Amino acid sequence: MEITELHWTSQSAYPILAALQLLPLLAMLLIMIVRKRKRLSLIAAGFAVVELLLAVDLYRHFDSTQAAMQLGEYLPLLPILGYHVAADGMTVLFMLLTALLSLMVVLYTQARHLPGLDRYLAIVFAVEASLQSLFATQDLLWFTLLSAVQLNLVAYLLKGWSNAPHEEMALQRYLQFMATGLLLLGAGLVMLGWNYAVANDGQWNFDLHRLAGVPIPGAIQTVIFFLLFYGLGIRIPVFPLHGWLPSIAEHGTVAVAGVFLLGLKVGIYGLLRFVFPLLPDAVMQWHVWVVAFALAGIFYAAILALMQTNLRRLLAFAVVSHTSLLIIGLFTLSTEAFQGSLMLSVNFGLATAGLLFMSSVVYRRTRTLTLSRLGGLFDSLPVIGVAFLIAGLSIIGMPGTPGFDAAHLVLEAAIQEFGALTTIAAALGNVAAAAFLLWAFQRAFLAPLDESTQKHHIDPATGMERTIAIMMILILLGTGFYSEPWLQLIEHSFEGLSSQYQHIHTGTMELMPH
Repeated sequence: MEITELHWTSQSAYPILAALQLLPLLAMLLIMIVRKRKRLSLIAAGFAVVELLLAVDLYRHFDSTQAAMQLGEYLPLLPILGYHVAADGMTVLFMLLTALLSLMVVLYTQARHLPGLDRYLAIVFAVEASLQSLFATQDLLWFTLLSAVQLNLVAYLLKGWSNAPHEEMALQRYLQFMATGLLLLGAGLVMLGWNYAVANDGQWNFDLHRLAGVPIPGAIQTVIFFLLFYGLGIRIPVFPLHGWLPSIAEHGTVAVAGVFLLGLKVGIYGLLRFVFPLLPDAVMQWHVWVVAFALAGIFYAAILALMQTNLRRLLAFAVVSHTSLLIIGLFTLSTEAFQGSLMLSVNFGLATAGLLFMSSVVYRRTRTLTLSRLGGLFDSLPVIGVAFLIAGLSIIGMPGTPGFDAAHLVLEAAIQEFGALTTIAAALGNVAAAAFLLWAFQRAFLAPLDESTQKHHIDPATGMERTIAIMMILILLGTGFYSEPWLQLIEHSFEGLSSQYQHIHTGTMELMPH
């Protein structure tokens, strides 16, 4: 008889990964039962803090000197779907980031008087639970199903708590793009399962470790690669699959949906967890083309960012530009590049969340994010301005921020793989990014206020808003000046993955198709 009990390794005294996934669901249920506004805030903050402590306990139990997956948990559910989770350094890092950003989202709600607060907080915790499960799972079917759940929950946030006149148009575009991405992801999933079934007497399975044991023919592997890459690329988002982001940035919620969509790079995680290990031949065949498109995306998005008149849209194109640098790092296909790209993902997540939170504070004071109507905000919102500046510098990768070491690893690997010309071009794109982010800070916070367009008094930041800003400053500077523990955490996570691509690093390659 098949065992149907949850089993986990003795590395922890309790199933810690299951606890991280279930605690937000418990918070969601309790919030839906209580529904009293005063108690809701305490319950939400308490559960968010406990979730972060659980993530810290995960970090404490994880042995960063080992390359193997750890803290595994398994529970058979259906013939083709089982609960199988485990952690490496990448998992631990993303689950920590999820718990941290979710706590900040909960604190952010304390500074606002939202209608339907119980539903809002319940959805926030449901999104957190789905994200924690996405980052822990070893099953591609589970990953795909939960991606659909998470994206629909974010759509509910966009529909219920957006604050722009064209929210319906933005929501429709978001749903069109995400539905397309899920359809492509699902098609690639079916092809992988079918290939496994052909080799195993018709038995379908989507567990990563079982799929990795079955060879995939070259032509089929290329098709699956493009299906999965495009499916995940839409939500990263990568150029030219980013068409949904500017609309959502301008007409969606100012901060919360963006934090969950952009602050946590689920698409990058999916590439590293599933695509690169399962489809190495296709990745090697097409990686130069992907890098070429990413290089074009850096400058395309940077130029469009400089043309924007709305701060939200400017930040959207900033995300696309910097994500292109991240993609270049990923498809350099070396240990250092994988480590640098992962650290860049976390850095961009923190910094993007910081920019979105601070932009929300600005919007609440001025009721606009049109750059021509902003100015002189540093006098009224100095802490908010400092947090915005440090988040912007972190995205650029300035020394003292977590992006510095990560960008250094990516560019060093890129120059070895693609040569100086490609790497210099990518670095120049980063300089352009510095220009538009610093210009946005100067225009919003330091430029003289145009009295003809903005005459009302700007209230100072509330205590909770200052708390969020100070938390962001301390986190960015702390992880920037003390990045060694995080690099050690992921040091051995990519040993097996990089060994699959080691033979292509025999010399410097020019940026041209094979």
